[in-house]
Amino acid sequence: KSVYDPTCGSGSLLLRVAKEVGDVSSFYGQEMNPTTYNLCRMNMIMHDVHYKRFDIKNENTLEKPQHEDLRFEAIVANPPFSAKWSASPLFMSDDRFSAYGKLAPSSKADFAFVQHMVHQLSDNGTMAVVLPHGVLFRGAAEGHIRKYLIEDRNYLDAVIGLPANIFYGTSIPTCILVLKKDRNKDVERSRNILFIDSSQHFEKVKTQNYLREEDINKLIDTYKNRTAEDKYSHVAQLTEVAENDYNLNIPRYVDTFEEEEPVDLAAVSKELREVAEALEVTDATIADYCNQLGIDTPF
Repeated sequence: KSVYDPTCGSGSLLLRVAKEVGDVSSFYGQEMNPTTYNLCRMNMIMHDVHYKRFDIKNENTLEKPQHEDLRFEAIVANPPFSAKWSASPLFMSDDRFSAYGKLAPSSKADFAFVQHMVHQLSDNGTMAVVLPHGVLFRGAAEGHIRKYLIEDRNYLDAVIGLPANIFYGTSIPTCILVLKKDRNKDVERSRNILFIDSSQHFEKVKTQNYLREEDINKLIDTYKNRTAEDKYSHVAQLTEVAENDYNLNIPRYVDTFEEEEPVDLAAVSKELREVAEALEVTDATIADYCNQLGIDTPF
């Protein structure tokens, strides 16, 4: 019934949820840029969302959250990648961060956004956040937060790898983290994390990569059914994740290595001999020209 985007931009993700679900009663979002904030509100009205059904705020989400007392059934976000934030020690008394024991580094606010979103998520809610791959394996404070989310809370439901160059403004490959607070309701599901590598499933359109309808459907079906497929998806038990020291780098779980054809060394050797013979003929021709011109050879 409620959807929230803490970095809502022009509101496209909020509207996408409404399009897919079709029965969203209220929209909430926060955007730091005043121009984009106003654009978001106009976008809502232009898409037939009555002004009483949305509450968009203009403020810095991490430093001054505007919906802190509310909880949402769906949270979606594409935060600015590895943005800087204050990481002030004062946040250690903030309910959004205090339980983790550590803050995301000031140079990379990725996990600060994740922590904020988890705090705002209702007990029956689902959140999906687009992030750079670094959040999957970086250590120090980020590794500590990642371990807490998996080992202590067991909120992480799936890790989805996306193709590179599918977002305007950045060409780096990205991933989606899906988190749910009620995973323990399903005993089997609560014991594992689904990994999907969709990085090779796309179509190149001019300079931009594009997820086709079949790519999206395959990804969604795999997530819904939690199926394991060779070179595409893997259902990792929590014990396996723990053995990897809570490193979520997708190639650790989904092996996409393609074995190449064996090299015919005899053929390569023959080709190199032919090249060497051709070079000798060329060198002799050059030497003859140099002799006729009365200059030294270049070799």
